[in-house]
Amino acid sequence: MDVVNRVKNILLAPKEEWPAIEAERYPHARIFTSYLLLLALIPAAGNFIGQGLIGYSVLGVHFGGISWGIKQAAVSFVSVAGGAYLTAFVIDLLAETFGSTKNFDNAFALTAYSYTPMCLAGIFYILPSLSIIALVAGLYGLYILYTGLQPMMKTPEDKVTVYFLVALVCVIAVTAILMTVLGAVMRTGNVAVGL
Repeated sequence: MDVVNRVKNILLAPKEEWPAIEAERYPHARIFTSYLLLLALIPAAGNFIGQGLIGYSVLGVHFGGISWGIKQAAVSFVSVAGGAYLTAFVIDLLAETFGSTKNFDNAFALTAYSYTPMCLAGIFYILPSLSIIALVAGLYGLYILYTGLQPMMKTPEDKVTVYFLVALVCVIAVTAILMTVLGAVMRTGNVAVGL
């Protein structure tokens, strides 16, 4: 798999790239190890540098430090990897409800490739004040996901929008739970007070 060309094609021409991805029929483990894990390192590294080495100050209180950066990098990495699997699980689970083909490998490919813009924009975590760019990139990732539902899950045209919206609501709920759990697990002594 040529990661650079896949990134370029999924970002610039997702509608044309989805049929090529569907034809490959890679198992989810291959996509996870050869694509998603590589991209997940970008926001993890950005978080480590931004939160661990640079940090930020609010009203004279400095937030950051090496241990905080490591924790944020770990949360970021687990969120991308775990979030992709949870999203794929939800999409696959809902497939038959919307007249789509149940296929976890395709659901995972759909999810993993739609994470591309968010992961690439994770480089902006280096400067915490620019981290909003990753969120905006995530919105483009939703568009990529939407365009991939029909070719990857064989969703009838008249059900694509509803399938997308229901899956999105479920994923938001699951992600909120995941982030709450990760936040609780990772929370300990994260503030270094300084002027």
